[in-house]
Amino acid sequence: MKVIVCGAGQVGSNIARYLASEGNNVTVIDQSSELIQKISDTLEVQAMVGFASHPHVLEAAGAADADMIVAVTLADEVNMVACQVAHSLFNVPTKIARVRHQSYLAPIWADLFSRDHLPIDVIISPEIEVARAVARRLQVPGAFDMIPMADGKVKVIGVICGDNCPIIHTPLRQLTGLFPDLNIEIVAIVRNDRPIIPSGDDQMLPGDEVYFVADTKHVSRAMAAFGHEEPEARRVIIIGGGNIGLCLAEEIEAKHQGVSARIVEIDRKRAQMVAQRLSRTMVLHGDGLDPDILEEANVRASETVVAVTNNDEGNILASLLAKRYGCERAITLINKSTYQPLVQPLGIDAVVSPRSITVSSILQHVRRGRIKAVHSLREGFAEVIEAEALETSSLINTPLREIRLPDGVIVGAIVRGGDVIIPRPSTVIKPNDRVIILAEVGQVKKVEKMFAVRLEFF
Repeated sequence: MKVIVCGAGQVGSNIARYLASEGNNVTVIDQSSELIQKISDTLEVQAMVGFASHPHVLEAAGAADADMIVAVTLADEVNMVACQVAHSLFNVPTKIARVRHQSYLAPIWADLFSRDHLPIDVIISPEIEVARAVARRLQVPGAFDMIPMADGKVKVIGVICGDNCPIIHTPLRQLTGLFPDLNIEIVAIVRNDRPIIPSGDDQMLPGDEVYFVADTKHVSRAMAAFGHEEPEARRVIIIGGGNIGLCLAEEIEAKHQGVSARIVEIDRKRAQMVAQRLSRTMVLHGDGLDPDILEEANVRASETVVAVTNNDEGNILASLLAKRYGCERAITLINKSTYQPLVQPLGIDAVVSPRSITVSSILQHVRRGRIKAVHSLREGFAEVIEAEALETSSLINTPLREIRLPDGVIVGAIVRGGDVIIPRPSTVIKPNDRVIILAEVGQVKKVEKMFAVRLEFF
């Protein structure tokens, strides 16, 4: 597949890295010669300096025979025009654009991105995606990550094993026998920042970050088995009233009636605007690092603080300060990946990475075969993939124990109609099943082929 990536920032470089590692023909365009030089030095891609929406630049990048353009520059307008030019002049089949300004995304202007106007196939809004990701984490306290799959019937959950976790030091193959009510599949372990795709002989240790797949109905029971029985947050403090903080508050007001939120915003005009947009969220003008403001926000009675300003260091300090003043849990937005290994020892409970969330949103539309959803885990060591099993798939009508899955690939759950099946060696995948799979990043291509439509079928 030939892909043009417009923008060599964090998101663009990560998308380019993913696609290049899978053997795709990737060209990256950016105005910054420094970023382009860095891309050239580190990735097996073509890289060129230029203005991504200019026709002659796209032509030089090979737009005439490109399969996809991914426009993720810092400017919404450049992203939109690049997609328009790619469509009108070069007939590029798939066009993905990152659009951040909420005015473009208002429902009353939904027709803007139709084929007759601005022909963009997929709009990615990092602010909205991050707000939804934070809202999901609020639903499962104790989890540092929560990914709904199969229309919400299945959840992929990340938890940290504490010393009080009842199921540590137990080989995974023995879990079902020792804990018959524990209907989960453990698909990944991160130990000392090293990812492990586990086998039946592996066991969990204190301090491990564990990803497991569970039927949504059984999540509370599964969390209890890991020693996490925290009540769902009812009082939330949001530090930062920018687009992410505002989107999160709107999401809480619309979908979580039992949750009350308070926003702390340092800019007076922005605080006034946010207050006008919200109906039942209190907005405080002040600094999230000011103890008096935190007291005014009733930090001691709040279960969760969510720090989502555009300053990583400020988010980390505000989270730690709120916890010191009595808040039980901290969810912190961090853009710089170098900070992520530091936050767990500091006491931050969950980290939100806009870059990782945006990359996952884009990968969902890059993947081939009958792929329904994709989520990238922890700096991209693996992907959780939801795919539909077709009549032609090599996986169907054979017990899992007899299927030679590639190393680094685990079937986490199967959804058949309204039923969720946690797989066992005797489980058989049938046509039209939704299959939740974890795959190491190097094995994703093989997973795509498993779920592709074969020509000989027709």
